[in-house]
Amino acid sequence: MKPYRDKDNQVRAVLFDVDGTLADTERDGHRLAFNAAFGEFDLDWEWNVELYGELLAITGGKERIRHYMEKYAAAELGRSGLDSWIAGLHKAKTRHYVALLERGETPLRPGVARLIRELRDAGIKIAIATTTTPENVSSLLKSTLGEDSPGWFDVIGAGDIVAGKKPDPDIYHWVLEQLGLPAKHCIAVEDSENGLRASLAAGLDTVITVNDYTRLQDFTGAAAILSDLGEPAQPFTVLGGTTHGSKWVNAELLMKLKT
Repeated sequence: MKPYRDKDNQVRAVLFDVDGTLADTERDGHRLAFNAAFGEFDLDWEWNVELYGELLAITGGKERIRHYMEKYAAAELGRSGLDSWIAGLHKAKTRHYVALLERGETPLRPGVARLIRELRDAGIKIAIATTTTPENVSSLLKSTLGEDSPGWFDVIGAGDIVAGKKPDPDIYHWVLEQLGLPAKHCIAVEDSENGLRASLAAGLDTVITVNDYTRLQDFTGAAAILSDLGEPAQPFTVLGGTTHGSKWVNAELLMKLKT
């Protein structure tokens, strides 16, 4: 497949969110790692599936811990050196999450590996725009796409490199700046309302692939709302927008979504 050139709607880069977008990491990944870290710190906290769905409204792991404390464990807010303690708890959580990934228990969602490889073959840049930690991103990519796969991405924007977490658009602005590309030549792939609000605020057309936690959220403004990215033998389900007759997301469909 040849690179696309000289079109005003040319997609020169695709910016991927990570958690819930590349893989269903939230319910049976991050949630379990948080609970393991709580046990390690001798806390009697337990984030069940329903509660974690509520907490996902808060982006950023350290921010999520603090929000939980403010709402459900206010007595803990009086700890000495609270910020450092939260950071240490989150570091333990990351360690448990990485160990889970290294066991190969978190596969990529349908169509993700195929699309990433097709974009690379087409000469289209790929980037990551997420608030999860760089270590989490690297571990997920290596465990699913291979040891060298983090190097496939032209830019990886992750963690605390920007002050504002999604729905603020800061991470998308940072990634676009690193790519040296205007938003009009890029498209984002997200899974949540917060992610969509962030990408739209950065001027990016956005494809949504929902998951169990996000499927009932408000995706007004998305170019397309899909069950997943689809495969030739496993077409996606269209939940909103138009896919121009396509059954799976590829470079050609992304071009059409920008027309």
